[in-house]
Amino acid sequence: MQADVDTQVEAVRRFNRFYTQRIGVLQEGLLASRFTLAQARVLFELGTHTTVTAGELIVRLDLDPGYLSRILQGFVDSRLVMRKQSSADARRVDLSLTVKGRKAFADLDQRSRRSVGKLLKPLSQAHCARLLDAMRTVQATFSTASAPRHPHIAIRPYQIGDVGWAIERHGRLYADEFGWNKGFEALVATLFAKFATQHDPTSEQFWVADVDRERAGCVFVVRSDQDPHAAQLRCLLVDPRARGLGLGRRLVQECLSFSKAAGYLRIILWTNDVLLAARKIYESTGFSLVEESPHNSFGHDLVGQTWARVL
Repeated sequence: MQADVDTQVEAVRRFNRFYTQRIGVLQEGLLASRFTLAQARVLFELGTHTTVTAGELIVRLDLDPGYLSRILQGFVDSRLVMRKQSSADARRVDLSLTVKGRKAFADLDQRSRRSVGKLLKPLSQAHCARLLDAMRTVQATFSTASAPRHPHIAIRPYQIGDVGWAIERHGRLYADEFGWNKGFEALVATLFAKFATQHDPTSEQFWVADVDRERAGCVFVVRSDQDPHAAQLRCLLVDPRARGLGLGRRLVQECLSFSKAAGYLRIILWTNDVLLAARKIYESTGFSLVEESPHNSFGHDLVGQTWARVL
């Protein structure tokens, strides 16, 4: 176990060394300016807010109060920052950039934009997309681990690109978590292809759950092939990074509301007994187990289950 931890720590340290060198923060002045990295970060906070207090900067940047005080005093001495007692609260001292300070911020901001643009320019569109996705994952992972999450969640009808994402995410997720083979991805691709090319939008719909504007889950409803009065729920998925936010239940509730409004009398679904989290969601939203039978699919012996509920 300790060996695994040591390996993980070294991997993070190796990445930190690589990235800090690549973005040029090891120089004496950040982006060939007269500001250190910490000074530039404080200047950015001041430049993107009308006023801010030293206490707010300490919280936002997790800086030592004494260190921040020295940075601010240097800015005041250089006439980049001015202090003013708040008219709303006499105990509050507001900090804001002077005209000189705003010019310094604008110059540094432009240097930063040019530097990042130069960094991204050699990358293809696909590589750039992979890089940004990885960065969002790193940010979301550390944010989740360090503070309570209050993410922005939206359940929306599908858009261009969502079908391809759903197929890929199903294939990868079920391979990683359950060891299912390519046969499962092929089945999902067939189901989504039929929906995308043949569905009736008045009675069939596909929803995507976004968390902080990133896809994190999906589900769709179609008319049952066996019973024209029954809707069929298919392909419920919640990405591991978004679990615990109630997305699965919200997606299922969306299916129930839509199906009832579309005039269906009942709704059914097919799943497998190993999908414990999904089964709990179905039970909690009023579904009952109708039948089950063993089968061998996706490289495993499984027990298929049919669940249903009246609308």
